[in-house]
Order: sequence, then structure tokens, then C-alpha cells
Amino acid sequence: MTHEHDHDTVVVEDSGGSGMGALIGVLAIIVLLAAVWFFALGPGSGSTTINNNNNGGGTTPNVTQPAATQPAAPGASY
Repeated sequence: MTHEHDHDTVVVEDSGGSGMGALIGVLAIIVLLAAVWFFALGPGSGSTTINNNNNGGGTTPNVTQPAATQPAAPGASY
């Protein structure tokens, strides 16, 4: 009694794909770290300080203060 089944031989060749995957993984980590640095610590962090101190030279704005009013004296009539 003979069994005639197709027994296929599967040959897997290593074409160096794992090295390419490792390279892409390392590049992805570098890009992720750069993005975290930029938004958390670097120029894109959004923490800006505005200094409205006019003591550093330049022009001083002209500000007119309203005249001070004095309370009316008791018993004075208008």
C-alpha cells in the first residue's frame, strides 16, 4: 500500500530583512526623541515670556493720567 501525497519542501531564505527592520526601528526612535525634545524642551515648547519693562532703553510711551479730584469740603455749596 503506497501513499502518494504531495510533500512540498519549503525553503526559507534570509534576505537580510531583519537588518532593514532594525534600521527603520532605530530611525523611528530617533525621530520620536527629536519630536519630544522639540515640543517639551526646545523652541516649540510654547513657554514664552513677555517683558513689558520699559527700563531697557528705547521709547517710553506717553501716558496721560487723569487729574485727581478732591472731595468737596463739608458745607460747601455749588
